Amino acid sequence: MSRADGSRPAIDMNPHRSQHKPDQATSAPERPDAPSYPEGTARRLLATDLVTPQTREVLLARLNTSSKSDLCFFDAAAFATLGAICERLIPQTERPEPIDLAAAVDGRLARHEGKGWRYAALPPDAETYRHGLQALDECAKSMFGAAFAVLGSVSQEELLHAVQRGDVTEEAWKELDPRRFFEELLAELAESYYSHPLAQDEIGYAGYADAHGWQAVGLNRLAPHEPRALDDGTHASDETRASAPSATVAPGTT
Repeated sequence: MSRADGSRPAIDMNPHRSQHKPDQATSAPERPDAPSYPEGTARRLLATDLVTPQTREVLLARLNTSSKSDLCFFDAAAFATLGAICERLIPQTERPEPIDLAAAVDGRLARHEGKGWRYAALPPDAETYRHGLQALDECAKSMFGAAFAVLGSVSQEELLHAVQRGDVTEEAWKELDPRRFFEELLAELAESYYSHPLAQDEIGYAGYADAHGWQAVGLNRLAPHEPRALDDGTHASDETRASAPSATVAPGTT
């Protein structure tokens, strides 16, 4: 089903979510929008001593990952398939320059980095990705007569739903559980997105700027060196605002 603006919803991250609707509407407290930081907060913070050298190195590498980067692990066809999957699972239509999730996966596998664990039913990550992307592409050609990357969004989502449910019978999936592959892929893309400094800015997270430690640990309290959100104080009580530090140091100011 399409939204009012013509776009289609992303794949449901929880296939076991109950579809039951209550007989009566339930009321819930209003939840304010997440705070957001001024554009460029991440880059300014990374240039200060509020971030440890190790954290700075990792986050700068994520900021500098570009779709123009040379492929290190996947071939062009597999990378195109992965890129199309990323667009369906984590749409970034509002971004002038989307976070390149496919490049993040490509780089991790090229560096032979693991995630610390994997399902015993799946082969090592490199083999899982190669086999899974190839199997998905073969399904696309079998079902729709074209590679996944060139299919329309409706066909792409139909196929991804089928893989998520394990409802694929092509020979290519005989040696790889499609449901586990989908789960692993979606989890990595979500992790890659929310571990990127620009996405963290959007959800009001600046916890990587912790080189000085945390002293103001009360609810809604900020230490003098912590960046202030654009809507700072609008969701706090008068008592909390009165007890919060009055400093208004701009992010990255030294």
